[in-house]
Amino acid sequence: MKTTRIALAILAAGAVTPAFALNILLTNDDGFAAPNIRALYIKLKAAGHDVIVSAPCQNQSGKGASLNFLTPLTALTKDCRGGTVKVGAPGVGTDPTYADISYVDGTPVMATMYGLDVLAPARWGKQPDVVISGPNEGQNLGGIVNTSGTVSNAIFAANRGLPAIAISADTNTTDNAALADEVAVLSIKFLAALQAKAGSGPLLPTGTSLNVNFPTFTAGGSANLPWVFSRFGTFSTTSPKFVADLSKDPVASGYGVKAPYPGVTFVIGGKPDSTQADNEAALNAGGKITVTAMQVGFEARPQSQQWLRLRLRDLLAK
Repeated sequence: MKTTRIALAILAAGAVTPAFALNILLTNDDGFAAPNIRALYIKLKAAGHDVIVSAPCQNQSGKGASLNFLTPLTALTKDCRGGTVKVGAPGVGTDPTYADISYVDGTPVMATMYGLDVLAPARWGKQPDVVISGPNEGQNLGGIVNTSGTVSNAIFAANRGLPAIAISADTNTTDNAALADEVAVLSIKFLAALQAKAGSGPLLPTGTSLNVNFPTFTAGGSANLPWVFSRFGTFSTTSPKFVADLSKDPVASGYGVKAPYPGVTFVIGGKPDSTQADNEAALNAGGKITVTAMQVGFEARPQSQQWLRLRLRDLLAK
């Protein structure tokens, strides 16, 4: 089965020297100046890969697959994350320190599109060998992936027929150089394991992308984390919720939101039941690195398709 083949490739153990250099587009939703993406860029280059970065100017977490259609990207009205690019700079441009790192004053998928439609053809004359989105500052597990720009970047790339990997780590990696470096090491190990099985062929089957999530760990604690194959399932440790008054919500208050207005917050916690043991959120909460295979689109499983055919057989032409 395809799923079994993917699982075997994913769970190959040990760091492996790349069989060949890859052309890699690196993107995220936290912003081009996030330490996680910078650390991974540096380590990918050190491993011999050719890497270009195209990521949002600002932190665009939670934007999902949104796009600002037919909206000109004019001069910046706000400094980009990190302050290296200032107000008045072009809406799309290059980091003043790294020529390979570009920013887009837009959503995560817009940045991915810039990388695919403009930067990659200019650099390689073709599309990248793989698109890596992340590592994100916070896990993307279960139901929360519907709003994730990190995951949406990978799905968008896979929809164009490209191998794509979404990588996420815990929120404790935010602006933490030491943890960002460890996350980058784990990401390189994972990519090398995929390469070792792919040879000179594609890293993933067409239409398949991966959702990789690192659990919470402290500095120096990542080396022996177990890798497991997982599925999205129905369990989530973090779920969005709309409330009438954010000032009365404990999570919002913890983030410093004091205004007594409606808005979206999170429900955090919960325990999986016996049917959710293989769900990625449950496994990740148990200290495991989870790897979930994703497909392009929203097509239902064959059983569900057959149910629909039978239910509407008097209406549908075929």
